[in-house]
Amino acid sequence: MASLLALPLCVSAEMVDIKWTNDVFAHKTSIAPKKFLEVCGKLKMGDGVTWQFTGSAPTDFNIHYHVGNDVSYPENRKDVASASGTLSVSLDQDYCWMWSNKSAQPAEVDVQLRQTGRKEK
Repeated sequence: MASLLALPLCVSAEMVDIKWTNDVFAHKTSIAPKKFLEVCGKLKMGDGVTWQFTGSAPTDFNIHYHVGNDVSYPENRKDVASASGTLSVSLDQDYCWMWSNKSAQPAEVDVQLRQTGRKEK
């Protein structure tokens, strides 16, 4: 019975649109085994985003964007439970922060993004 109650916490694959509140975005969730979390939003050249996350277990993490069929990775880390940094936006684009849970157990992830630099609203 307890395992049935835990099922809603383990999302199979989650895609979340960034919704800024006073230049801040926060999201906390559980990533099911062998699934991913992707947090995406449109940014403009000159924008900046400081980011940080903590997790209950290591995940593969990246920040990426698509140009046609190509994918660019301003950040790409393997097997990390926490990290932080700053993204300097050099191209108007939809940017995605992504965590892949390669383990057999759920992984909790707590994400915080803060806009810095020039922002056009």
